[in-house]
Amino acid sequence: MVTSTTPRDGAGRGWPVRAAGLIPVRLRRIGLPYLLILPAIVLELLIHLVPMLIGIWMSFLRLTQFFIANWSAAPSAGLANYRVALDVNTAVGGSLLRSFLLTVVFTALAVGLSWLLGAAAAVLMQGSFRGRGLLRALFLVPYALPVYAGVITWSFLLQRDTGLVNHLLVDQFGLVDERPFWLIGDNSFVSLLVVYVWRIWPFAFLVLMAGLQNVPEDLHEAAAIDGAGWWRRLGSITMPLLRPINQVLVLVLFLWTFNDFNTPYVLFGKSAPEQADLISIHIYQSSFVTWNFGSGSAMSVLLLLFLLAVTAVYLVATSRRRDHA
Repeated sequence: MVTSTTPRDGAGRGWPVRAAGLIPVRLRRIGLPYLLILPAIVLELLIHLVPMLIGIWMSFLRLTQFFIANWSAAPSAGLANYRVALDVNTAVGGSLLRSFLLTVVFTALAVGLSWLLGAAAAVLMQGSFRGRGLLRALFLVPYALPVYAGVITWSFLLQRDTGLVNHLLVDQFGLVDERPFWLIGDNSFVSLLVVYVWRIWPFAFLVLMAGLQNVPEDLHEAAAIDGAGWWRRLGSITMPLLRPINQVLVLVLFLWTFNDFNTPYVLFGKSAPEQADLISIHIYQSSFVTWNFGSGSAMSVLLLLFLLAVTAVYLVATSRRRDHA
């Protein structure tokens, strides 16, 4: 039974009054989604936020192997760890700068090649032909494989004496006279780039292929009737409509590549060659090889600040470009 009444004001007009208990029910409905995601929020804080705060705290300590058993006894370092990491005239700062610049070059090449291969494959897979489904599945195999399984397989393939790559280059095709080293020296950067692009480009292919499904086919048909060729339709219709997806994809690839640790660690082990010393493996060596966790934590915080700054600038630039368009 409805318990509400309809009181009247001085003019005789009435307005409805909510039934008793309606507001608490609505509040419960509004709060239920937040209650359901509360466990996920707590786990997210425990897994990501708490270790990040501990790492920031460690960056202000002289935390070496002498204080591993009792972190609270480690003396305060203030900003000394940051000053050493940013001083390019010292051995620590100079090596960190070289690793940072190497990572920038590696990231630019890896993201560019991954996007290019993914876009080319996604565009070519839009047409109907026999075996398209099988080919799509094969393209996704490197991304579906566990990282360790895929990279360890590459490490066997790139061995100097027993690897399949040198067997094909030297024994089968005779392209080179001597067996080159692929996991040390100058070739280590090329090997790392090839392995990483092989592993990550299917993600770009998957995202772009999904985005192409939303491109109206009527636009291509109308452009073809007007005389636009395949390349003209690609540049004037397909790529502009994929711009929002490309903006997100490039940012994700950039963050993944700059932070990637698994690929160089599995491929080279704890001590990567100088030519493939990415900043992630460099920070690991500074922390767990030299046992200077304070210095390694300071480098990690600097890396975090750099990535946050680049992400903020990128998002602002793409947002302004989108608003202008």
